[in-house]
Amino acid sequence: MKDYVAFDLETTGLSPDSDQIIEIGAVKIRDGKISGKYNCIIHPEIEVSDFIINLTGISRDMLRKGIPLKEGVEEFLEFSGDLPVLGHNVMFDYKFMKMAAASFKYPFEKTGVDTLKVARKLLTGLENKKLGTLCAHYHYVNQAAHRAYDDALATAVVFEQMKKEFPTEEEIFQPQQLQFKVKKERPATSKQKKYLENLMKYHAIGECLDIDQMTQREASKKIDHIILNYGVMKK
Repeated sequence: MKDYVAFDLETTGLSPDSDQIIEIGAVKIRDGKISGKYNCIIHPEIEVSDFIINLTGISRDMLRKGIPLKEGVEEFLEFSGDLPVLGHNVMFDYKFMKMAAASFKYPFEKTGVDTLKVARKLLTGLENKKLGTLCAHYHYVNQAAHRAYDDALATAVVFEQMKKEFPTEEEIFQPQQLQFKVKKERPATSKQKKYLENLMKYHAIGECLDIDQMTQREASKKIDHIILNYGVMKK
């Protein structure tokens, strides 16, 4: 695989069903050289834990100034185009991105390579196959671990180094179809709709929403967003 997009996401947690993307980072590689970069901070609709803030170094002020998820997804889809993707434990990021894209009615079907799987097969002597361990093995300094763009770049670097170290292992470096099916979303419950309507009325939010057409996840995200920014209803 010579041409690809290495990408990485920072998220509020581990579940693509209940957590959200807060940063997208990607680097476009053509013939082993960087031909493009993409990075953005996403403004989340749910509270971000202190653990994630400390882990990533993404401050709450940075998150407040972030762009909407829809804008970030659209920009990333345009950036990645029809190229295969590369990631370290790539299915984690692929699931989050595919579900985010699907929430805005965009397809995200990709072939790709997982550097974690490649390392497990080829670098058997290492104590573990974490991205940081691979970077140390190849004497590469990741300037900002747990930031999306820097981790995406580090993933591309170790991938290119593994290709050089194991030139006869051509098959393992070829992209395979990534398999993940987004579940059909259920419509919002009557309880969710009523609570959302009451929240919007209580806080005098004039936003025009078609609540009857919302899914459970969309309604839940909107409720969380209102509570985060306006507070709960007082009795």
